[in-house]
Amino acid sequence: MLKEPNGLPPVLDPTLLKAARQIYRTYYEVHPEEMQRPIGVAISRKTHRGKLIFGGKPILLPIERFIPLNQIEPGLH
Repeated sequence: MLKEPNGLPPVLDPTLLKAARQIYRTYYEVHPEEMQRPIGVAISRKTHRGKLIFGGKPILLPIERFIPLNQIEPGLH
């Protein structure tokens, strides 16, 4: 995970976090039988479109941001 110079994770844009949660929620509504959990969502800071990432360290485009699953899940319940 990226860290700020002070060692803390960067503050997320609330609209990006909301979009990432919606992407994650939609995936599990459409594919409830899937057992593999993603590690997070790669999401465009410009369009708020994204995709689930299932393994390895993601390679992002300059306008993308990776939001790890541990930041997505707490707001879903």
